[in-house]
Amino acid sequence: MKLGGQAIALSPQPLAALLPDNKAALTGRNQPLSPNNIAQNQISNYAGCTTVQTAGDLGQPQFQLTLNGKTVTQLGSGKVQILSPSQLQVAEVTVDSGIARTGSSTDNSRLTPLPKGTRAAIAGRDGDWLRLDYGGWINSKETRIIPGAVPPRTIIRSIGYRQSPEKTEVIFPLQVPIPISVKQGDKDFVLTLYNTTAQTDTFRTDENPIISRLDWQQVNPNQVQYIFNLKQNHQWGYKLRYEGTSLVLTLRHPPDFSTKKQKPLSGIKILLDPGHGGKESGARGADGTLEKDVNLAVSKLLRNELIQRGATVVMSREDDRELSLPDRQKLIDTEEPNISLSVHYNSLPDDGDAEKTQGVGMFWYHPQAHSLASFLHNYIVAKLKRPTYGVFWNNLALTRPASSPSILMELGL
Repeated sequence: MKLGGQAIALSPQPLAALLPDNKAALTGRNQPLSPNNIAQNQISNYAGCTTVQTAGDLGQPQFQLTLNGKTVTQLGSGKVQILSPSQLQVAEVTVDSGIARTGSSTDNSRLTPLPKGTRAAIAGRDGDWLRLDYGGWINSKETRIIPGAVPPRTIIRSIGYRQSPEKTEVIFPLQVPIPISVKQGDKDFVLTLYNTTAQTDTFRTDENPIISRLDWQQVNPNQVQYIFNLKQNHQWGYKLRYEGTSLVLTLRHPPDFSTKKQKPLSGIKILLDPGHGGKESGARGADGTLEKDVNLAVSKLLRNELIQRGATVVMSREDDRELSLPDRQKLIDTEEPNISLSVHYNSLPDDGDAEKTQGVGMFWYHPQAHSLASFLHNYIVAKLKRPTYGVFWNNLALTRPASSPSILMELGL
């Protein structure tokens, strides 16, 4: 390959194992296909390396292949341009929750969503996808370019608190809104600020219902990490947003589980989401019964039982209507229930073994929902003597809301 005046040799690369689709985990058949089982004529990956010392436009790569005395030349479909940091464009997130990923397609895993207003330099492009300077990728349709802006960096000094009976808000005053990421543990909540340098000498740490101590460290010149040490080993939801250039982190307090209440679930709000509806019928049973109808019937029965025990119940739908996944997510974030349950009934996955893939399954995404998913799975399996499908970490629309512990239930074939 010729690029910017350099000739770069491309060599055939060793065969790599072929990985199955993510859904293969649901059927227990997610083993890679060994290179030894791949036909030799499938070798098609040639690669090489080079370094470029200065910024500049290197133009289109030109590929040459010589075979049996004949040389074929073909230009690459794109061009290569090396930018200096001062030339990088700056993107601003324009949607409420920008979807950040590990790569430039929806096949790549999600990272912590970027709040509206987040700014970052564009370090690379791949079609409609932008690689932001902190490492995440985002679709350009969720951003706008800020003309003439320099790559954002900020300092941070003190932080502040706002507290109410239901939640604690932590305010991080910044010069510009920068990318962030979250990691939840059993007894800690870790917030990382990118493109940030700490000048923190003082912050206030009053007695708090959920936070025992706040620690921080400058992980590297571009990252500051705040570790909230928590008093309990369970979290009840969080939100992130920008108010101007200040980042606001909301940590929800646990609900009141006092045993002195007349009804055990008094003061507890539970959101029930009967899956599918309208044109979205879901799975179809052997006798023609539609999943959407079973989901609604079971949700109404569950609602009645919960109300008898004192709970406040919010239903995403109470009749046969179509409801989009974003609308269901928005309802969870608006209502802020103490827990959110999306009710479904299984359909057999492709290539599934009926003996292994039937039964009760629970799906969670955020660590705050894991214990709820495990408890409900184990309780239903034992109480109703149902087969178990399993407990899965899964990136589903109805497990992703972070504002409350949210799970999706598959209650059996």
